[in-house]
Amino acid sequence: MTDRSDILPTRQSMGGIADQLTGIPLHFPAERRWLIAMIFASALLLLLMISVVELFTRGVGIWGINIPVNWAFAIHNYVWWLGIGHAGTLISALLLLTGSEWRNSLNRFAETMTLFAVVCAGIYPILHLGRPWYVYWMFPYPATMGVWPQFRSPLEWDIWAVLTYLTVSLAFWYTGLIPDLAAARDRATRRGWQIFFGVIALGWRGSAKHWLRWSQAYRLIAGLAVPLVVSVHSEVSLLFAAGQIPGWHSTIFPPYFVLGAAFSGFAVVSIIAVTLRSWFGLENLVTDDHLDLLGKVLLATGLMTAYGYVFEVFDAVYSGEKHELQTLADRFAGAYAWTYWGAVIFNFIPLQALWWRVVRRSGWMLLLISISVAIGMWLERYMILVTSLYRDFLVSSWSHFTPSFWDWSTYFGTIGLFLVPFLIAIRLIPMISIFETKELLHEEKVEKPHG
Repeated sequence: MTDRSDILPTRQSMGGIADQLTGIPLHFPAERRWLIAMIFASALLLLLMISVVELFTRGVGIWGINIPVNWAFAIHNYVWWLGIGHAGTLISALLLLTGSEWRNSLNRFAETMTLFAVVCAGIYPILHLGRPWYVYWMFPYPATMGVWPQFRSPLEWDIWAVLTYLTVSLAFWYTGLIPDLAAARDRATRRGWQIFFGVIALGWRGSAKHWLRWSQAYRLIAGLAVPLVVSVHSEVSLLFAAGQIPGWHSTIFPPYFVLGAAFSGFAVVSIIAVTLRSWFGLENLVTDDHLDLLGKVLLATGLMTAYGYVFEVFDAVYSGEKHELQTLADRFAGAYAWTYWGAVIFNFIPLQALWWRVVRRSGWMLLLISISVAIGMWLERYMILVTSLYRDFLVSSWSHFTPSFWDWSTYFGTIGLFLVPFLIAIRLIPMISIFETKELLHEEKVEKPHG
């Protein structure tokens, strides 16, 4: 772990940091890039809206799902998006509780990423219902029929997992944002910005009492969020492990899914960190040491995920069960072997470059490796679903799955659903925590003469 005095350059003032970070939403130095990105993201969001209207009009038959592959892109992308969201909570909550202060430059945009990734994940269980206008049946509301939801249904688990995680993530994100909203309010020169930031800062004055109450609330929510990360993705893994399908019915799935979620999530955090660092000239706040630490965490979670791959093979071979062995053989050399080997190659081959410090500290190298991991984890989720379903116990029901145009359009549309609010957030709020960065810089300056 890098020594704390090496994380931020000390040749900068705390006032300069506040001006730099509040200046991004107030004056926005990257207007042209932002507009290009927003046009692209809005086009994808429009594609999602068209896809959802088509789905509601014609039904799930427009997707490529069939019997036996009745779970496909919807559940696959639900798991992928939810996994991406977990790294933001881990960076913010877990590192806050353990006192790892290198999180201070990363936690804000990681939390924002978590929030919108969970929203993207949350729409999939609704779309997958078949009759989404009956989504309210998933909630235990008092009705004259006296019928409650089937709490043993995996779909019911999804609803509560997403709602719980979204609620805690939103509370954690907004609580951490309040002091910085007040800083933006105090530096705003236009009346509109003063009113906007003044309202959402909730009357923050920075008094000792405010800081005490804020610290207690922030740590309390962090304490709730950390076990929630583990429990939510463990629940997602039970969607598969609780069934009898070959390749799914395994006790390794909960830790396997949690580690895979952290792996893909840290990859996306790295992508965002490098991009924002380049766009807004934040090299003094997101330093090479931050990239180095992100590279180490990405390498560690990747190796843990690789262990899950190895143990999954061992589990199937050791069981000696013929259907498990058939599924394993299909993954290695069947019709969808390209998904298995694609996941292995994209996830673990470029990752090995992170053993070298010079690679970890290179923004563009870390960006390329992280993109490779995001693609690899998407292929892994596809592989887990399709290779287990397309050849199940009954030979007579074997069938291939081919994604339709509407499968792809819905997926790419959710990328727009993620990017549009994220770009709006970049435009409106500081993407790096001002007060935590200033606090860290102050501590570094105090400790440096004694170092």
